[in-house]
Amino acid sequence: MIITHSHTKLVYGKSKLFNINESWLSSPKPENAVTIAVSSRVLFRTEREQKVFEQKGVEEYLQYQVEHENEPFAPGPAFPFVKALETVNSRLREMYPQSEELFDIVLVTYNHAHVGIRLINTINHHNLFIERFCMTGGSSPIGYLKAWHTNLYLSADAEKVREALAEGIAAATMFMPEKLTEVSESQLRVAFDGDAVLFSDESERIFKAHGLDKFFEHEREHEDTLLDHGPLKGFLEALGKLQKKFYAKGHRLDCPIRTYLVTARSAASSGIRALKTLRAWGLEIDEALFLAGAPKGPMLEKIRPHIYFDDQMFHVEGAAEMGTVAAHVPYGIAQKQPCKKSTNA
Repeated sequence: MIITHSHTKLVYGKSKLFNINESWLSSPKPENAVTIAVSSRVLFRTEREQKVFEQKGVEEYLQYQVEHENEPFAPGPAFPFVKALETVNSRLREMYPQSEELFDIVLVTYNHAHVGIRLINTINHHNLFIERFCMTGGSSPIGYLKAWHTNLYLSADAEKVREALAEGIAAATMFMPEKLTEVSESQLRVAFDGDAVLFSDESERIFKAHGLDKFFEHEREHEDTLLDHGPLKGFLEALGKLQKKFYAKGHRLDCPIRTYLVTARSAASSGIRALKTLRAWGLEIDEALFLAGAPKGPMLEKIRPHIYFDDQMFHVEGAAEMGTVAAHVPYGIAQKQPCKKSTNA
């Protein structure tokens, strides 16, 4: 069986997969790329298959996948994000044909290799450029993520996300909103919460323990003291590194990557420390929204990011209700607070 792809051609033998186009040789080395690892359950909609697995077990599940291998999965919550990464790559290749500083997407799945044919068929169907697969057959993917030098891991499995964060890998749990806001096809937009996402949860701990007044006092007293880094600082750094490649070619105003800080902090009383920290790190945020406790959902609806990261499920749920694809970063003191149950993608 031969499956064609806009970038490659794959031939399946009885037991091995052969790539008969050597374009893969030009794929970036993991140490040079910005590696985004995405689970199959967030890149595609696999709820039906998940029910088969839960209700009938692994053998029936594998058989179901084989029987339906020519039926492509529908796009999941990470799909627009991945398409936007590919758009940025196209622009980078135009300006820097020999550069390996690109987004490199790795599809990570707990599935057995038998499911690989359906996944490849789906990738071909949607014209995605994903050459690297990691099918673990039920084993934890964390060791492989470290070997890939992963800059960001997106999954529907909250436990694996926590495991990745514990190993120092930026990671978040993705959720499918009930409605989806239309997002840009020409510009990647990534929005971040501040505390316990880009920054540590130091200030949030003060707020939880002593209240808002003490938090404001603490921030004023420490406005010249840098906040420690949070779990997604490295991912923002990676985005900034690619942005500067566009700036160097005179494309600051039409850069295909745009970043946003969307924080509950208020600008006058606690925003200065956050901005000074970013500046000291050498990081540029394109837009900063200090909401002073106002709901984030309406602002995110205007921004229309491909993905929004927050450590509090309250804000993730509020964003999802407005149609934003939001991802939960289970890090810091907020994880000890009770929250409403959400439906995982």
